[in-house]
Amino acid sequence: MPDGKCTYCGHQGLEPGFLADRQQPGFGVWVEGELERGIFGGAKLMGRPKWLVDAHRCPQCSHLELFASRQL
Repeated sequence: MPDGKCTYCGHQGLEPGFLADRQQPGFGVWVEGELERGIFGGAKLMGRPKWLVDAHRCPQCSHLELFASRQL
């Protein structure tokens, strides 16, 4: 996380958290490139770079700051 300051209201001290994905409980991922759908409507993920997403919430205005933390 760059500096722990909310980019919306300027409050210092963001609360750490995570995005929960229904297919991968416990974390969300960022996938490189435009969304491509498979034959059943889901996103095509095979062979595409994926990064874990850290989410931080501002306790003052509830704005979310998202950061791609590391590649899977």
